Formats: sequence, structure tokens, C-alpha cells
Amino acid sequence: MSHSSADAIVVGAGIVGAACAEALAADGMRVAVLESEFPGAGATAAGMGHLVAMDDSEAQLALTAYSNRLWEERAESLPPACELDPCGTLWIAEDAEERRALEEKRERYARHGIASEVVAPDALSRLEPNLRAGLGGALRVPGDSVLYPPAAARALLARAVSLGAVRERATVRRLGGTEVETSAGTWRAEVVVNAAGARAPELTPGLPIAPRKGHLVITDRYPGFCRHQVVEVGYLKSAHTMSSESVAFNVQPRATGQLLIGSSRELAGWDAAVNGAILGRMLARAIAFMPGLRNLSAIRTWTGFRPATPDKLPLIGKWSRGEAVWIAAGHEGLGITTSVATARILADLVAGRAPAIDPAPFDPNRASGAPS
Repeated sequence: MSHSSADAIVVGAGIVGAACAEALAADGMRVAVLESEFPGAGATAAGMGHLVAMDDSEAQLALTAYSNRLWEERAESLPPACELDPCGTLWIAEDAEERRALEEKRERYARHGIASEVVAPDALSRLEPNLRAGLGGALRVPGDSVLYPPAAARALLARAVSLGAVRERATVRRLGGTEVETSAGTWRAEVVVNAAGARAPELTPGLPIAPRKGHLVITDRYPGFCRHQVVEVGYLKSAHTMSSESVAFNVQPRATGQLLIGSSRELAGWDAAVNGAILGRMLARAIAFMPGLRNLSAIRTWTGFRPATPDKLPLIGKWSRGEAVWIAAGHEGLGITTSVATARILADLVAGRAPAIDPAPFDPNRASGAPS
């Protein structure tokens, strides 16, 4: 069997792995990216492309705010195929009680330097005419964006390759601290990064990551029907409670004029089949906020698997159990947003630098009892 060497090996070429390869290569390391399929074939291709500040916890808000700043820095250098659209997000309140939560959300964002504004109910229809009447208002976050995730992953990987990284399409059979066995041979490196998403525990047993299934629907082209990413304020409760099933209203405009309709979450193992019952609930929830959606043509429905962790935060850093490998996984539904910040934090830790934000909440060993 052949043997190859590098300074760093990244296993997985989704958007998180691609970003890690780019960051490590930018530090001057000789990087090898090992992928079993094509770049972005897993959750990256299946998910929505939001770049969004999320505040389920202070750590999550710090990470998403940091990553959005990094995305903004590279916005002009992204190729057109990435379809970056600075459309902003509208967090929709259903009633007066949820409207009160908008002001608290605005204050949390302000503490992290994120601009936002509360939109009164009577002004909401001017921003999004297809929302139903009688809603409680919204919080508008103009700095949020959407993009096309597979193209973004390819762009990050292309920059890594331009910095000297190499790619090999091979199935990883075993992953150790300094050695990776694949279907095409063995690679050795001082740094091995497991960025295999929901499949990461198959390579590093014990990682607290579970596949969390989601459904998405994409429509035909209806330019202007939806102008912002629109999300119900109750989304966080749905998204970040590890119940067996949940749905929430989330519609995203695409640069093509199409709409992505979500979202659902389901703990169903690796069953990729469309669940008609939960899909129906998801679409009914969307139509309850945007009644005109019932008149649009859907052209495709699919499922994917988010890599979920018990405390809703990703694993970024060195795993201390077994053969010590570096982990960049467990991002659930925020891998697109947080990929570039994850990569920067990981590269800083590998190099012995202090990251721009506290990495402790993302320590892979935080729930295992293993030493950090």
C-alpha cells in the first residue's frame, strides 16, 4: 500500500473541512484533503445557505458574529457562483408576547456589535408583502446574508489548493493521531483533522454527535416573492431542543428567484426517506406565515443530516480520548455560517495562538470528562 505525507490532513470536504484546509494552508502547512465523495456532498449540499447571527447562547452568538465578520471580509473575493445575497434576516414575532422578546434579542445583538432594528407590525407588510396580516412585528438584522453552500465550499477548497493543498478522493478506513488509512493508501501527518460532519463519530468513536434529519423544499422561480430570509422567533426553541421531531417557519430567497422552504428536525437515525407527515407540518407552518406559498410550484424535496451535539455547540479542538486528533464537527444547522470561524479557531489552536474568541465552549472534551 502506498504511503504519503503532509503537515496536516483534513478528513472531509464539506464547507467546514474546506475552510479548515484553507486556514491551515494559509498558515504555510502542506495540507491534504481526503474526501469519499465530491466536495460538499453531505450536509453542505443539503442545507440552507444562511450566514446568520444566532443567539441561543452567548457562545453561539460569539461564534456566529465572529464568522459573519470573516465572511464579510471575503465577500468581494467570492466567485459569482456562490450567489452571495446580503438580504438580511427578519425574525418574525407571531404576537405581542413574542414581540417583547424582539427587544431582548436586539439588546443581545448590540452587545456583540450586531446591528438590528425592531420593525412594527404595520411596517412589516412593506418589507415583506406576502407575510400574513396580524403578526406581532419583527427584528431586522441587515448584516445577515445567504449564499449557495456547495459553491462556497468549492471556493474555499480552491483557495486551499492555490495555497498548495492537495485533494484525494478516497474512503477513510481508520483515523489516528498522525496516520490516516484510506482505500487508496496511508497518509501521515503531525496534524489530523476530523471534519466528517455527522459521520465524524464513525472515525473517532465517542464524539457526542448524532445525525439530525431535516427536510427542505425548493420552488420554481418567483422573483421578489420574498425579499429577506424570514424566520419565526420560535425557531430557536424548535431548532435547539433535542426532541424527536419539530418544525419551524423559515423561508429563504435564492439568487435564482427560487425559494427554499424549511425547516424540520427529526432524530431518525440515517433514514433518508422523506417523512410525509413532518413535511406536511413544515409546509403548513410556512403557509400559516406566508399564505401565498400555497399557490407556488415546488420542484424538489429532499432530506439531509445535520451533525448535532447535546449542547448545540460545535466541537473545535483536540480530542483527548484514544489517539489525539483535531475535531471540527458538530455544527448542526450552523455549519455554513460558522465554517470560516471554526477554521480560524482551529488553525489558531494548532499554531498555539490565542483565537479571537474564547474557544473553551467548543472544546470537544467538554462533556466527556477527558482532560482538555
